[in-house]
Amino acid sequence: MKSFSTAYLPATLALLTLATSCATSTEADRPNSGSAVVTRSAPTTAAATTPPATDPTKLPMPDPAATAATTPAVPVETLDAPSPEAAMATADPNALSAAAASAERAAERKLSVADYRYQLARANLVLKTKPKDSRALLERAKAYSNLKNYKEAKPDYAAALRTMRGNPDLYYNKAVNELMLKEYKAAANDFSGAVKLRPDDKEAFFGRGVAKMQMYQYKAAVSDFTRAIALDSLYADAIEYRGISYASYDRMAEARKDLEKAAKLNPEAEKSLRRYGKGSSMVRK
Repeated sequence: MKSFSTAYLPATLALLTLATSCATSTEADRPNSGSAVVTRSAPTTAAATTPPATDPTKLPMPDPAATAATTPAVPVETLDAPSPEAAMATADPNALSAAAASAERAAERKLSVADYRYQLARANLVLKTKPKDSRALLERAKAYSNLKNYKEAKPDYAAALRTMRGNPDLYYNKAVNELMLKEYKAAANDFSGAVKLRPDDKEAFFGRGVAKMQMYQYKAAVSDFTRAIALDSLYADAIEYRGISYASYDRMAEARKDLEKAAKLNPEAEKSLRRYGKGSSMVRK
């Protein structure tokens, strides 16, 4: 993935400048999800440019041979229920729109490891003097998560939640981190919180579908992928994952239709078409 770049700033000056801007920014000039895109150059070594894994599409498919027999079915209604904090919250009127949040997530996924470390250092500077700053806590949590330090991110998400209960981006990012920790039910509940507060967030529906797949709830996952596709008829990942879910309970006509369409939209989906287009053993009805 490409990273954004401008003229390189000396490390100390850059950190102090950005820490100041983070500490003094107003609600009007945030991004509400907690971190601005850092536009600076970064080392081009493999270690610095390897993309993060905080993306639901990066999760491996469930291995039924290894775990399906021992994984208890989870009542679907408990997965569609938002987390307790979200259930009691009202949507933040200053939260990003679904389109803006999607664009921000896409931009953040293109940053380098060096950029995520930079965001971590920036957040730490703010938290030294303002240890309860919710935006800095969220930025640090996201930086940890993007650096694959998922356990370290968890307490920061919890702390930020105390004062940001109406922010759908907090629930979305917290849920993705929980996916990476294999805390699938918690992830589903937080994605449910995100869609409660922002009902047109296609990526939150997609994420909840992925969480359900990881729990072998394929029919329920189809419902979420269908809702994501209703919001974006060309959402290739949702179409691909719905096809996989269909194949997982032997709805092969629907599976092939989705997987063929996904492959046309995204050549990478050709792998799923070859693997699941002729049937699958991942069955839990």
